[in-house]
Formats: sequence, structure tokens, C-alpha cells
Amino acid sequence: MNPDAPFHNRAEAGRLLAQALQQYAHYPQVIVLGLPRGGIPVAYEIATVLGVPLDAYLVRKLGVPHHTELAMGAISSEGLRHLNARIIQECDIDPETLERVTQQEWKELQRRDLRYREGRPSPSLEGQIIILVDDGIATGATMLAALESLQQHRPQKIVVAVPVGPVETIQALNQLADEVVCLITPTPFNAVGEWYADFSQTSDEEVCHLLGAGNV
Repeated sequence: MNPDAPFHNRAEAGRLLAQALQQYAHYPQVIVLGLPRGGIPVAYEIATVLGVPLDAYLVRKLGVPHHTELAMGAISSEGLRHLNARIIQECDIDPETLERVTQQEWKELQRRDLRYREGRPSPSLEGQIIILVDDGIATGATMLAALESLQQHRPQKIVVAVPVGPVETIQALNQLADEVVCLITPTPFNAVGEWYADFSQTSDEEVCHLLGAGNV
């Protein structure tokens, strides 16, 4: 807990982001996609304020064994894998370990897809303006995998929206996304959770509730 953090919680961060995204309010071709789990409370507030649909876009971080917060890559629900060659080399990750972690996270992706979607069909993304949301970015591996995968759907535009991230990662995302909205880029950065007073874990139950409420 950091009472002096710039964001009280994910919901407040989402409302602040929505103010910076007002040009997309009530626009018929806009959809907000949150990265579960922590991105969903942020995305819910954005979708609610803008009056546009909400859905989840599932991507899983490929964490380094015994240091799982460090991302050596990520995999999307379409099976597209984005790898961080520098981290893989520095941590001496062999191909067998990489494949084992990938298969573990792929199984978790499938489980979450069944749980979160609750029978709802995946939205059509072709020609849409996608606002892709997370609660913050560190290495950017998960967001980069999501961006690369989403581009296969031929959207009209992809806007990345995050409350906080390091300057170098935001610059990298600008190379792939059509637009990046990031409220603060502190230096030094350290970790996403440092910039929230309340960064408690988002549960599967909360994700399902918010996705259901956002699709009423």
C-alpha cells in the first residue's frame, strides 16, 4: 500500500484514462478490450464512461522459471507468441523450458477463455477502433503480443491505453500501435504496483462480473 500513489485503484485509473479518450465517446465502431485480469477493471470504467462495448482480450505472460514476474515473452489466445530474445539469452532459457512454459500458459489461456466468455461469442474486430487496456506496463511483452495478434483481425485503428509505464516501453509500443495514451511515465519505474495505493489482485469472479455488466 502506498497512500501517496497517483492512482487510488484500478477503477480510478480507468476513469482518468477515459477523460483522455473522450474523442471516442459513443463512437459506433469503438470497442474496449481489457487484458485480464488487472486490465479489466480499468477497461470497464473506460467503456462505461465512453458508452462503448467492453470485452476481454486474453494474453498470458511467459514468465522466467523461479522469477515469474520477469517476462521472457507472451502468448495470445490465437496462439501467437512474442518472445523477448534479450531476457531469454540473459536468463539462459533453453528451448525445452520455453516450450514447457508456453504449454502451461496456453492451457491457462483456454481455461480463462471458457470462464470469462460464459458462452458469449468473440466480437468481430475487423474495421473496429480497438482501445486496448491494461492496468500498467513494465516490459511490454504482454501488450506487444496482444498488438501483434490483434493486427491479424484488420482493425481500423488500435489505441493502447494504460495508466502508467516506463518511457522506453511506451516508445516501443508507439512503433506498433496507432496511438498510445499513457497518463504517467515515471523514472525510475520499478513495478506497476508502486503507482497504486490499492493494487490488490483482481479475481476471476470480478472479471466475470465486470465483463457481464459491460455487455448488458
